Amino acid sequence: MSAAIEVRRLTKRYGRTTAVDGLSFEVKPGRVTGFLGPNGAGKSTTMRAIVGLDRPTSGEVLVDGRRYDQLEQPLRHVGALLDAKGVHSGRTVRAHLDGLALSNRIPAGRVGEVLEIVGLSGVAGKRAKGLSLGMAQRLGVAAALLGDPRVLLLDEPVNGLDPEGILWIRALMKRLAAEGRTVFVSSHLMSEMALTADHLIVIGQGRLLADSSVTEFVSRNSRSFILIRTPEPEKARDALAGAGIEVADGPDGTLEALHTTLETVGALVARHQITVYEISPQVASLEEAFMQLTADAVDYRAKQEV
Repeated sequence: MSAAIEVRRLTKRYGRTTAVDGLSFEVKPGRVTGFLGPNGAGKSTTMRAIVGLDRPTSGEVLVDGRRYDQLEQPLRHVGALLDAKGVHSGRTVRAHLDGLALSNRIPAGRVGEVLEIVGLSGVAGKRAKGLSLGMAQRLGVAAALLGDPRVLLLDEPVNGLDPEGILWIRALMKRLAAEGRTVFVSSHLMSEMALTADHLIVIGQGRLLADSSVTEFVSRNSRSFILIRTPEPEKARDALAGAGIEVADGPDGTLEALHTTLETVGALVARHQITVYEISPQVASLEEAFMQLTADAVDYRAKQEV
Protein backbone atom coordinates (compact mmCIF):
# COMPACT_ATOMS: atom_id res chain seq x y z
CA MET A 1 0.00 0.00 0.00
CA SER A 2 1.74 3.15 -1.21
CA ALA A 3 1.68 6.36 0.80
CA ALA A 4 -0.64 9.12 -0.38
CA ILE A 5 1.11 11.70 1.86
CA GLU A 6 4.86 11.69 2.32
CA VAL A 7 6.50 14.08 4.76
CA ARG A 8 10.24 14.05 4.16
CA ARG A 9 12.61 15.65 6.69
CA LEU A 10 10.24 18.61 7.00
CA THR A 11 11.62 21.58 8.92
CA LYS A 12 9.82 24.87 9.38
CA ARG A 13 11.26 27.82 11.30
CA TYR A 14 9.63 31.13 12.15
CA GLY A 15 12.52 33.39 13.03
CA ARG A 16 14.30 31.70 15.91
CA THR A 17 11.41 29.35 16.62
CA THR A 18 11.51 25.87 15.11
CA ALA A 19 7.93 24.67 14.72
CA VAL A 20 8.77 21.42 12.89
CA ASP A 21 12.17 19.79 13.12
CA GLY A 22 13.24 17.18 10.55
CA LEU A 23 9.87 15.44 10.58
CA SER A 24 9.32 12.37 8.37
CA PHE A 25 6.31 10.06 8.12
CA GLU A 26 3.87 8.58 5.62
CA VAL A 27 0.07 8.53 5.61
CA LYS A 28 -1.39 5.59 3.72
CA PRO A 29 -4.80 5.14 2.12
CA GLY A 30 -7.51 2.80 3.36
CA ARG A 31 -7.39 3.80 7.01
CA VAL A 32 -8.04 6.74 9.33
CA THR A 33 -4.72 8.12 10.55
CA GLY A 34 -4.88 10.23 13.69
CA PHE A 35 -2.40 13.11 14.08
CA LEU A 36 -1.71 13.81 17.75
CA GLY A 37 0.55 16.04 19.77
CA PRO A 38 0.48 18.57 22.61
CA ASN A 39 -0.28 22.23 21.92
CA GLY A 40 2.62 23.76 20.04
CA ALA A 41 3.84 20.39 18.77
CA GLY A 42 3.74 21.49 15.11
CA LYS A 43 0.57 19.73 13.94
CA SER A 44 -1.05 22.76 12.33
CA THR A 45 2.22 23.81 10.68
CA THR A 46 2.62 20.32 9.23
CA MET A 47 -0.92 20.22 7.87
CA ARG A 48 -0.53 23.69 6.38
CA ALA A 49 2.70 22.57 4.71
CA ILE A 50 0.89 19.59 3.15
CA VAL A 51 -1.51 21.92 1.33
CA GLY A 52 1.09 24.55 0.47
CA LEU A 53 0.02 27.23 2.94
CA ASP A 54 3.40 27.13 4.71
CA ARG A 55 6.59 26.84 2.67
CA PRO A 56 9.11 24.46 4.33
CA THR A 57 12.42 25.87 5.51
CA SER A 58 13.83 22.55 4.33
CA GLY A 59 12.52 19.13 3.39
CA GLU A 60 9.36 18.54 1.40
CA VAL A 61 5.82 17.20 1.51
CA LEU A 62 4.36 15.15 -1.36
CA VAL A 63 0.78 14.20 -2.14
CA ASP A 64 0.60 11.24 -4.51
CA GLY A 65 4.23 11.91 -5.38
CA ARG A 66 3.86 15.63 -6.12
CA ARG A 67 4.02 18.87 -4.19
CA TYR A 68 0.66 20.54 -3.63
CA ASP A 69 1.59 23.50 -5.86
CA GLN A 70 2.19 21.05 -8.72
CA LEU A 71 -1.35 19.68 -8.58
CA GLU A 72 -3.80 20.85 -11.20
CA GLN A 73 -7.27 21.49 -9.77
CA PRO A 74 -6.00 20.64 -6.27
CA LEU A 75 -9.46 20.18 -4.72
CA ARG A 76 -9.84 17.10 -6.91
CA HIS A 77 -6.77 15.60 -5.20
CA VAL A 78 -6.82 16.96 -1.64
CA GLY A 79 -9.72 18.12 0.50
CA ALA A 80 -8.84 20.03 3.67
CA LEU A 81 -10.68 21.38 6.68
CA LEU A 82 -8.13 23.53 8.52
CA ASP A 83 -10.15 26.55 9.65
CA ALA A 84 -13.93 26.23 9.76
CA LYS A 85 -14.36 30.00 10.10
CA GLY A 86 -12.12 30.75 7.10
CA VAL A 87 -15.10 31.72 4.94
CA HIS A 88 -16.12 35.19 3.68
CA SER A 89 -18.77 36.19 6.19
CA GLY A 90 -21.04 37.78 3.60
CA ARG A 91 -21.24 34.77 1.30
CA THR A 92 -23.98 32.24 1.54
CA VAL A 93 -23.25 28.57 2.10
CA ARG A 94 -24.02 27.74 -1.53
CA ALA A 95 -22.12 30.74 -2.94
CA HIS A 96 -18.99 29.70 -1.03
CA LEU A 97 -19.11 26.21 -2.48
CA ASP A 98 -20.07 27.48 -5.95
CA GLY A 99 -16.93 29.64 -6.02
CA LEU A 100 -14.71 26.74 -5.02
CA ALA A 101 -16.31 24.48 -7.61
CA LEU A 102 -15.87 27.05 -10.39
CA SER A 103 -12.19 27.66 -9.55
CA ASN A 104 -11.43 23.95 -9.74
CA ARG A 105 -13.65 23.08 -12.72
CA ILE A 106 -15.91 20.93 -10.56
CA PRO A 107 -19.43 20.41 -11.96
CA ALA A 108 -21.95 22.73 -10.30
CA GLY A 109 -24.18 19.76 -9.50
CA ARG A 110 -21.59 18.51 -7.03
CA VAL A 111 -22.42 21.43 -4.71
CA GLY A 112 -25.91 20.08 -4.08
CA GLU A 113 -24.50 16.60 -3.48
CA VAL A 114 -22.09 17.69 -0.76
CA LEU A 115 -24.69 19.91 0.88
CA GLU A 116 -26.87 16.82 1.16
CA ILE A 117 -23.99 14.73 2.53
CA VAL A 118 -23.21 17.19 5.32
CA GLY A 119 -26.83 18.05 6.11
CA LEU A 120 -26.78 21.72 5.08
CA SER A 121 -29.25 21.66 2.18
CA GLY A 122 -31.81 23.49 4.28
CA VAL A 123 -29.48 26.41 5.03
CA ALA A 124 -27.82 26.74 1.60
CA GLY A 125 -28.98 30.38 1.39
CA LYS A 126 -27.76 31.33 4.86
CA ARG A 127 -24.79 33.71 5.09
CA ALA A 128 -21.60 32.37 6.66
CA LYS A 129 -21.63 34.99 9.43
CA GLY A 130 -24.88 33.51 10.72
CA LEU A 131 -23.60 29.95 11.02
CA SER A 132 -23.02 28.28 14.34
CA LEU A 133 -19.63 26.65 14.91
CA GLY A 134 -21.17 23.25 14.23
CA MET A 135 -22.68 24.45 10.92
CA ALA A 136 -19.37 26.05 9.97
CA GLN A 137 -17.64 22.72 10.60
CA ARG A 138 -20.13 20.97 8.31
CA LEU A 139 -19.54 23.62 5.63
CA GLY A 140 -15.80 23.02 5.96
CA VAL A 141 -16.33 19.29 5.49
CA ALA A 142 -18.51 20.02 2.44
CA ALA A 143 -15.71 22.09 0.92
CA ALA A 144 -13.21 19.30 1.63
CA LEU A 145 -15.45 16.75 -0.10
CA LEU A 146 -16.33 18.99 -3.05
CA GLY A 147 -13.75 17.63 -5.50
CA ASP A 148 -14.35 14.00 -4.45
CA PRO A 149 -10.65 13.84 -3.47
CA ARG A 150 -8.61 10.74 -2.63
CA VAL A 151 -6.85 12.56 0.23
CA LEU A 152 -8.59 14.34 3.11
CA LEU A 153 -7.03 16.47 5.86
CA LEU A 154 -9.30 17.33 8.76
CA ASP A 155 -8.13 19.51 11.66
CA GLU A 156 -10.31 19.12 14.77
CA PRO A 157 -13.37 18.06 12.72
CA VAL A 158 -15.65 17.41 15.73
CA ASN A 159 -15.10 20.88 17.19
CA GLY A 160 -18.49 22.50 17.81
CA LEU A 161 -20.52 19.47 16.74
CA ASP A 162 -23.36 18.11 18.86
CA PRO A 163 -23.47 14.38 19.75
CA GLU A 164 -25.36 13.53 16.56
CA GLY A 165 -22.80 15.47 14.54
CA ILE A 166 -19.91 13.69 16.23
CA LEU A 167 -21.41 10.31 15.36
CA TRP A 168 -21.95 11.51 11.80
CA ILE A 169 -18.37 12.73 11.23
CA ARG A 170 -16.97 9.58 12.84
CA ALA A 171 -18.98 7.36 10.51
CA LEU A 172 -18.09 9.56 7.52
CA MET A 173 -14.34 9.31 8.17
CA LYS A 174 -14.54 5.55 8.53
CA ARG A 175 -16.58 5.24 5.33
CA LEU A 176 -14.17 7.40 3.35
CA ALA A 177 -11.23 5.30 4.55
CA ALA A 178 -13.11 2.09 3.69
CA GLU A 179 -13.46 3.44 0.15
CA GLY A 180 -9.66 3.46 -0.09
CA ARG A 181 -9.14 7.16 0.55
CA THR A 182 -6.43 8.67 2.74
CA VAL A 183 -7.96 10.28 5.85
CA PHE A 184 -5.57 12.29 8.03
CA VAL A 185 -7.24 13.83 11.08
CA SER A 186 -5.86 15.97 13.88
CA SER A 187 -7.67 16.08 17.22
CA HIS A 188 -7.16 16.83 20.89
CA LEU A 189 -9.96 14.43 21.85
CA MET A 190 -8.24 11.17 22.74
CA SER A 191 -11.53 9.37 23.34
CA GLU A 192 -12.66 10.24 19.82
CA MET A 193 -9.37 9.15 18.27
CA ALA A 194 -9.61 5.85 20.14
CA LEU A 195 -12.98 5.24 18.48
CA THR A 196 -12.08 6.51 15.01
CA ALA A 197 -8.39 6.10 14.16
CA ASP A 198 -6.71 2.93 12.91
CA HIS A 199 -3.19 4.37 12.92
CA LEU A 200 -1.46 7.20 14.78
CA ILE A 201 1.23 9.74 14.03
CA VAL A 202 2.30 11.44 17.28
CA ILE A 203 4.66 14.40 17.38
CA GLY A 204 6.11 16.56 20.13
CA GLN A 205 8.15 19.75 19.82
CA GLY A 206 8.15 19.28 16.06
CA ARG A 207 9.65 15.79 16.13
CA LEU A 208 8.17 12.35 15.51
CA LEU A 209 7.39 10.43 18.71
CA ALA A 210 5.33 7.52 17.39
CA ASP A 211 4.10 6.01 14.12
CA SER A 212 2.04 2.89 14.83
CA SER A 213 -1.39 1.32 15.07
CA VAL A 214 -3.58 2.48 17.95
CA THR A 215 -3.33 -0.92 19.65
CA GLU A 216 0.44 -0.99 19.40
CA PHE A 217 0.71 2.60 20.62
CA VAL A 218 -1.34 1.93 23.75
CA SER A 219 0.55 -1.31 24.43
CA ARG A 220 3.98 0.33 24.12
CA ASN A 221 3.22 3.43 26.15
CA SER A 222 1.10 2.18 29.02
CA ARG A 223 0.93 -0.43 31.73
CA SER A 224 -1.66 -3.18 31.29
CA PHE A 225 -2.22 -6.06 33.70
CA ILE A 226 -4.65 -8.67 34.99
CA LEU A 227 -6.26 -7.58 38.25
CA ILE A 228 -6.90 -10.33 40.79
CA ARG A 229 -9.11 -9.84 43.84
CA THR A 230 -8.86 -12.81 46.21
CA PRO A 231 -9.10 -13.65 49.92
CA GLU A 232 -5.98 -15.80 49.41
CA PRO A 233 -3.42 -13.32 48.08
CA GLU A 234 -0.34 -15.17 49.26
CA LYS A 235 -1.48 -18.46 47.75
CA ALA A 236 -2.27 -16.68 44.50
CA ARG A 237 1.07 -14.87 44.52
CA ASP A 238 2.97 -18.14 45.01
CA ALA A 239 1.05 -19.84 42.21
CA LEU A 240 1.68 -16.99 39.79
CA ALA A 241 5.35 -16.69 40.71
CA GLY A 242 5.74 -20.45 40.34
CA ALA A 243 4.48 -20.14 36.78
CA GLY A 244 7.00 -17.38 36.05
CA ILE A 245 4.42 -14.57 36.06
CA GLU A 246 5.50 -11.22 37.49
CA VAL A 247 3.18 -10.00 40.26
CA ALA A 248 2.78 -6.54 41.78
CA ASP A 249 0.70 -5.33 44.70
CA GLY A 250 -2.39 -3.39 43.74
CA PRO A 251 -4.70 -1.17 45.81
CA ASP A 252 -6.91 -2.63 48.56
CA GLY A 253 -4.98 -5.89 48.73
CA THR A 254 -5.42 -6.79 45.06
CA LEU A 255 -2.73 -8.35 42.91
CA GLU A 256 -1.61 -7.29 39.45
CA ALA A 257 -0.32 -10.01 37.13
CA LEU A 258 1.93 -8.47 34.46
CA HIS A 259 2.76 -9.58 30.91
CA THR A 260 0.20 -12.37 30.84
CA THR A 261 -3.34 -13.08 29.69
CA LEU A 262 -6.72 -13.45 31.36
CA GLU A 263 -6.95 -17.05 30.14
CA THR A 264 -3.56 -17.96 31.66
CA VAL A 265 -4.41 -16.48 35.05
CA GLY A 266 -7.89 -18.02 35.07
CA ALA A 267 -6.54 -21.50 34.32
CA LEU A 268 -3.83 -21.10 36.95
CA VAL A 269 -6.11 -20.14 39.85
CA ALA A 270 -8.55 -22.91 38.89
CA ARG A 271 -5.76 -25.51 38.88
CA HIS A 272 -4.57 -24.38 42.31
CA GLN A 273 -8.16 -24.11 43.62
CA ILE A 274 -7.71 -20.49 44.67
CA THR A 275 -10.85 -18.56 45.60
CA VAL A 276 -11.17 -15.37 43.57
CA TYR A 277 -13.74 -12.59 43.62
CA GLU A 278 -12.53 -10.93 40.44
CA ILE A 279 -10.12 -11.50 37.58
CA SER A 280 -10.23 -8.74 34.98
CA PRO A 281 -7.92 -7.24 32.37
CA GLN A 282 -6.95 -3.64 33.03
CA VAL A 283 -5.99 -1.89 29.79
CA ALA A 284 -4.81 1.70 29.70
CA SER A 285 -6.70 4.23 27.61
CA LEU A 286 -5.28 6.02 24.59
CA GLU A 287 -5.30 9.21 26.66
CA GLU A 288 -3.14 7.62 29.38
CA ALA A 289 -0.69 6.27 26.80
CA PHE A 290 -0.54 9.67 25.06
CA MET A 291 0.12 11.50 28.33
CA GLN A 292 2.85 9.04 29.21
CA LEU A 293 4.63 9.42 25.86
CA THR A 294 4.35 13.20 25.57
CA ALA A 295 5.07 14.12 29.19
CA ASP A 296 8.44 15.63 28.27
CA ALA A 297 7.15 17.38 25.15
CA VAL A 298 4.52 19.64 26.74
CA ASP A 299 5.35 23.34 26.42
CA TYR A 300 2.53 24.65 28.62
CA ARG A 301 1.64 22.87 31.82
CA ALA A 302 -0.87 24.13 34.39
CA LYS A 303 -0.17 23.73 38.08
CA GLN A 304 -2.03 20.78 39.58
CA GLU A 305 -4.11 21.55 42.66
CA VAL A 306 -3.57 19.35 45.70
